[in-house]
Amino acid sequence: MTETGPESAPRTPAPTPLTPLAEDWERGLAIVAHPDDLEFGAAAAIARWTAQGKQITYVMVTSGEAGIDGLAPDRCREVREAEQVASARVVGVDEVEFLGLPDGVLEYGVPLRRTLAEVVRRHRPEIVVTGNFRDTWGGRNLNQADHIAVGRAVVDAVRDAGNRWVFAEQLTDGLEPWGGVREVWASGSPEAEHGVDTTATFAAGVASLEAHRAYIDGLGWADFDPAEFLEGGSRQAGQRLGTTYGAAFEVYPMGWGE
Repeated sequence: MTETGPESAPRTPAPTPLTPLAEDWERGLAIVAHPDDLEFGAAAAIARWTAQGKQITYVMVTSGEAGIDGLAPDRCREVREAEQVASARVVGVDEVEFLGLPDGVLEYGVPLRRTLAEVVRRHRPEIVVTGNFRDTWGGRNLNQADHIAVGRAVVDAVRDAGNRWVFAEQLTDGLEPWGGVREVWASGSPEAEHGVDTTATFAAGVASLEAHRAYIDGLGWADFDPAEFLEGGSRQAGQRLGTTYGAAFEVYPMGWGE
Protein backbone atom coordinates (compact mmCIF):
# COMPACT_ATOMS: atom_id res chain seq x y z
CA MET A 1 0.00 0.00 0.00
CA THR A 2 1.41 3.38 -1.00
CA GLU A 3 1.98 5.77 1.84
CA THR A 4 0.41 9.19 1.44
CA GLY A 5 0.75 12.32 3.51
CA PRO A 6 2.77 15.53 3.76
CA GLU A 7 6.07 13.67 3.50
CA SER A 8 5.13 12.13 0.15
CA ALA A 9 3.60 15.24 -1.44
CA PRO A 10 5.57 16.76 -4.34
CA ARG A 11 7.75 19.62 -3.24
CA THR A 12 7.63 22.95 -5.03
CA PRO A 13 11.12 23.63 -6.37
CA ALA A 14 12.91 26.55 -4.78
CA PRO A 15 13.11 29.64 -7.00
CA THR A 16 16.35 30.07 -8.91
CA PRO A 17 18.61 32.51 -7.04
CA LEU A 18 19.32 35.88 -8.64
CA THR A 19 22.91 36.96 -9.19
CA PRO A 20 23.53 40.41 -7.65
CA LEU A 21 24.06 43.17 -10.19
CA ALA A 22 27.45 44.86 -10.38
CA GLU A 23 27.48 48.27 -8.72
CA ASP A 24 30.99 49.45 -9.61
CA TRP A 25 29.78 52.12 -12.03
CA GLU A 26 29.02 55.83 -11.82
CA ARG A 27 26.79 56.91 -14.75
CA GLY A 28 23.50 55.30 -15.70
CA LEU A 29 20.87 56.10 -18.30
CA ALA A 30 17.29 54.82 -18.06
CA ILE A 31 15.41 54.77 -21.40
CA VAL A 32 11.77 53.69 -21.47
CA ALA A 33 8.70 54.26 -23.61
CA HIS A 34 6.40 56.08 -21.19
CA PRO A 35 6.20 58.04 -17.96
CA ASP A 36 5.45 55.47 -15.19
CA ASP A 37 7.31 52.58 -16.90
CA LEU A 38 10.22 52.77 -14.47
CA GLU A 39 7.98 53.18 -11.45
CA PHE A 40 6.31 49.81 -11.95
CA GLY A 41 9.35 47.96 -10.60
CA ALA A 42 12.70 49.68 -11.20
CA ALA A 43 12.38 52.93 -9.22
CA ALA A 44 13.40 51.42 -5.88
CA ALA A 45 16.60 50.12 -7.48
CA ILE A 46 17.30 53.55 -8.93
CA ALA A 47 16.78 55.09 -5.49
CA ARG A 48 19.43 52.70 -4.16
CA TRP A 49 21.90 53.72 -6.85
CA THR A 50 21.40 57.46 -6.52
CA ALA A 51 21.87 57.08 -2.75
CA GLN A 52 25.26 55.55 -3.57
CA GLY A 53 26.15 58.72 -5.45
CA LYS A 54 25.57 57.40 -8.95
CA GLN A 55 24.35 59.81 -11.62
CA ILE A 56 21.25 58.57 -13.44
CA THR A 57 19.27 60.32 -16.16
CA TYR A 58 15.77 59.40 -17.29
CA VAL A 59 14.79 59.45 -20.97
CA MET A 60 11.13 59.05 -21.91
CA VAL A 61 10.67 58.21 -25.58
CA THR A 62 7.07 59.45 -25.48
CA SER A 63 5.20 61.64 -23.02
CA GLY A 64 2.45 59.08 -22.50
CA GLU A 65 -0.06 61.44 -24.08
CA ALA A 66 -2.32 58.60 -25.27
CA GLY A 67 -2.46 57.00 -21.83
CA ILE A 68 -5.58 58.54 -20.28
CA ASP A 69 -8.83 58.02 -22.17
CA GLY A 70 -10.63 60.94 -20.53
CA LEU A 71 -7.87 63.47 -21.14
CA ALA A 72 -7.00 65.02 -24.51
CA PRO A 73 -3.41 64.28 -25.62
CA ASP A 74 -2.10 67.86 -25.35
CA ARG A 75 -3.31 68.19 -21.77
CA CYS A 76 -2.35 64.62 -20.93
CA ARG A 77 1.20 65.30 -22.09
CA GLU A 78 1.53 68.19 -19.67
CA VAL A 79 0.15 66.19 -16.77
CA ARG A 80 2.23 63.11 -17.35
CA GLU A 81 5.47 64.98 -17.93
CA ALA A 82 4.95 66.87 -14.66
CA GLU A 83 4.19 63.65 -12.80
CA GLN A 84 7.29 61.98 -14.21
CA VAL A 85 9.57 64.84 -13.19
CA ALA A 86 8.14 64.77 -9.65
CA SER A 87 8.38 60.98 -9.54
CA ALA A 88 12.02 61.02 -10.62
CA ARG A 89 12.94 63.50 -7.90
CA VAL A 90 11.58 61.13 -5.26
CA VAL A 91 14.32 58.63 -6.16
CA GLY A 92 17.11 61.16 -6.60
CA VAL A 93 16.95 61.73 -10.38
CA ASP A 94 17.11 65.39 -11.36
CA GLU A 95 17.31 65.13 -15.16
CA VAL A 96 14.34 63.84 -17.16
CA GLU A 97 14.38 64.13 -20.95
CA PHE A 98 11.30 63.72 -23.13
CA LEU A 99 11.98 62.82 -26.76
CA GLY A 100 8.44 63.59 -27.90
CA LEU A 101 7.83 60.59 -30.14
CA PRO A 102 4.15 59.61 -30.57
CA ASP A 103 2.69 57.48 -27.80
CA GLY A 104 1.16 54.13 -28.69
CA VAL A 105 2.52 53.80 -32.22
CA LEU A 106 6.28 53.45 -31.76
CA GLU A 107 7.98 51.18 -34.27
CA TYR A 108 11.24 49.32 -33.93
CA GLY A 109 13.59 50.23 -36.74
CA VAL A 110 16.41 52.43 -37.94
CA PRO A 111 14.75 55.79 -37.12
CA LEU A 112 14.24 54.81 -33.47
CA ARG A 113 17.75 53.35 -33.26
CA ARG A 114 19.14 56.60 -34.69
CA THR A 115 17.31 58.70 -32.12
CA LEU A 116 18.44 56.56 -29.19
CA ALA A 117 22.03 56.25 -30.40
CA GLU A 118 22.28 60.04 -30.30
CA VAL A 119 20.94 60.01 -26.73
CA VAL A 120 23.53 57.44 -25.67
CA ARG A 121 26.33 59.40 -27.32
CA ARG A 122 25.32 62.57 -25.49
CA HIS A 123 24.96 61.03 -22.03
CA ARG A 124 27.83 58.50 -22.24
CA PRO A 125 26.53 56.04 -19.63
CA GLU A 126 28.22 52.92 -18.31
CA ILE A 127 24.91 51.13 -17.64
CA VAL A 128 21.62 51.53 -19.53
CA VAL A 129 18.34 50.51 -17.90
CA THR A 130 15.20 49.80 -19.92
CA GLY A 131 11.98 47.89 -19.39
CA ASN A 132 10.94 44.35 -20.20
CA PHE A 133 10.70 43.89 -23.96
CA ARG A 134 9.85 40.20 -24.05
CA ASP A 135 6.51 39.31 -25.66
CA THR A 136 4.87 38.69 -22.28
CA TRP A 137 5.45 39.27 -18.56
CA GLY A 138 5.99 35.56 -18.03
CA GLY A 139 2.38 34.44 -18.29
CA ARG A 140 -0.23 34.86 -21.00
CA ASN A 141 -0.64 38.63 -20.70
CA LEU A 142 0.98 40.27 -23.71
CA ASN A 143 3.47 43.07 -23.32
CA GLN A 144 2.64 46.46 -24.82
CA ALA A 145 3.96 47.24 -28.31
CA ASP A 146 5.80 50.43 -27.32
CA HIS A 147 7.71 48.56 -24.59
CA ILE A 148 8.87 45.93 -27.06
CA ALA A 149 9.90 48.45 -29.72
CA VAL A 150 11.85 50.64 -27.30
CA GLY A 151 13.65 47.83 -25.49
CA ARG A 152 14.81 46.21 -28.72
CA ALA A 153 15.92 49.57 -30.07
CA VAL A 154 17.81 50.39 -26.87
CA VAL A 155 19.97 47.28 -27.14
CA ASP A 156 20.80 47.97 -30.78
CA ALA A 157 21.26 51.73 -30.29
CA VAL A 158 23.79 51.12 -27.53
CA ARG A 159 25.91 49.16 -30.02
CA ASP A 160 25.24 51.70 -32.76
CA ALA A 161 26.48 54.49 -30.49
CA GLY A 162 29.95 52.98 -30.35
CA ASN A 163 30.35 52.61 -34.11
CA ARG A 164 31.76 55.72 -35.75
CA TRP A 165 30.36 54.74 -39.14
CA VAL A 166 26.76 54.19 -37.99
CA PHE A 167 24.73 57.42 -37.89
CA ALA A 168 27.97 59.26 -38.65
CA GLU A 169 26.01 62.46 -39.39
CA GLN A 170 25.53 62.85 -35.63
CA LEU A 171 29.24 63.28 -35.00
CA THR A 172 29.41 67.06 -35.17
CA ASP A 173 29.92 69.84 -32.62
CA GLY A 174 32.05 67.62 -30.41
CA LEU A 175 29.71 64.64 -30.25
CA GLU A 176 31.77 61.45 -30.37
CA PRO A 177 31.02 57.71 -30.57
CA TRP A 178 30.43 56.10 -27.20
CA GLY A 179 31.21 52.42 -26.73
CA GLY A 180 31.47 52.56 -22.96
CA VAL A 181 28.15 50.91 -22.09
CA ARG A 182 28.97 47.69 -20.26
CA GLU A 183 25.48 46.23 -20.05
CA VAL A 184 21.80 46.92 -20.71
CA TRP A 185 19.49 45.92 -17.85
CA ALA A 186 15.83 45.15 -18.62
CA SER A 187 13.63 45.58 -15.56
CA GLY A 188 10.84 43.12 -14.90
CA SER A 189 11.82 40.63 -17.59
CA PRO A 190 10.43 37.12 -17.08
CA GLU A 191 13.92 35.91 -18.06
CA ALA A 192 15.64 37.88 -15.31
CA GLU A 193 18.63 36.16 -13.72
CA HIS A 194 20.08 39.16 -11.87
CA GLY A 195 18.76 41.43 -9.16
CA VAL A 196 19.44 44.09 -6.56
CA ASP A 197 18.41 44.43 -2.92
CA THR A 198 15.80 47.20 -2.60
CA THR A 199 14.85 46.61 1.03
CA ALA A 200 16.14 50.00 2.17
CA THR A 201 14.61 51.90 -0.75
CA PHE A 202 11.32 50.07 -1.26
CA ALA A 203 9.33 52.95 0.31
CA ALA A 204 10.93 55.43 -2.09
CA GLY A 205 9.89 53.21 -4.99
CA VAL A 206 6.31 53.21 -3.72
CA ALA A 207 6.30 57.00 -3.33
CA SER A 208 7.67 57.33 -6.85
CA LEU A 209 4.76 55.31 -8.25
CA GLU A 210 2.27 57.24 -6.13
CA ALA A 211 3.44 60.42 -7.86
CA HIS A 212 1.64 59.19 -11.02
CA ARG A 213 -1.74 59.70 -9.37
CA ALA A 214 -3.49 61.31 -12.37
CA TYR A 215 -2.45 58.41 -14.59
CA ILE A 216 -3.56 55.78 -12.07
CA ASP A 217 -6.88 57.54 -11.50
CA GLY A 218 -7.32 57.95 -15.26
CA LEU A 219 -7.08 54.20 -15.70
CA GLY A 220 -10.01 53.75 -13.31
CA TRP A 221 -7.94 51.91 -10.71
CA ALA A 222 -9.96 53.28 -7.79
CA ASP A 223 -8.74 50.62 -5.35
CA PHE A 224 -5.19 50.41 -6.67
CA ASP A 225 -2.62 50.37 -3.86
CA PRO A 226 0.92 51.12 -5.12
CA ALA A 227 2.56 49.54 -2.06
CA GLU A 228 0.52 46.36 -2.34
CA PHE A 229 1.16 46.09 -6.07
CA LEU A 230 4.91 46.59 -5.80
CA GLU A 231 5.26 44.36 -2.77
CA GLY A 232 4.28 41.23 -4.70
CA GLY A 233 7.04 41.37 -7.28
CA SER A 234 9.57 42.87 -4.88
CA ARG A 235 9.13 40.07 -2.35
CA GLN A 236 9.52 37.44 -5.07
CA ALA A 237 12.76 39.03 -6.25
CA GLY A 238 13.91 39.45 -2.68
CA GLN A 239 13.30 35.77 -1.98
CA ARG A 240 15.59 34.91 -4.89
CA LEU A 241 18.23 37.29 -3.50
CA GLY A 242 17.89 36.32 0.14
CA THR A 243 16.59 39.78 1.07
CA THR A 244 13.21 41.23 2.07
CA TYR A 245 12.70 43.16 -1.17
CA GLY A 246 14.46 43.16 -4.51
CA ALA A 247 14.23 44.16 -8.16
CA ALA A 248 14.95 41.68 -10.96
CA PHE A 249 16.65 42.47 -14.27
CA GLU A 250 17.62 40.63 -17.42
CA VAL A 251 21.20 41.53 -18.30
CA TYR A 252 22.42 42.03 -21.86
CA PRO A 253 26.24 42.27 -21.97
CA MET A 254 27.54 44.65 -24.60
CA GLY A 255 30.90 42.91 -25.01
CA TRP A 256 31.82 40.16 -27.46
CA GLY A 257 31.48 36.44 -26.80
CA GLU A 258 29.66 36.77 -23.47
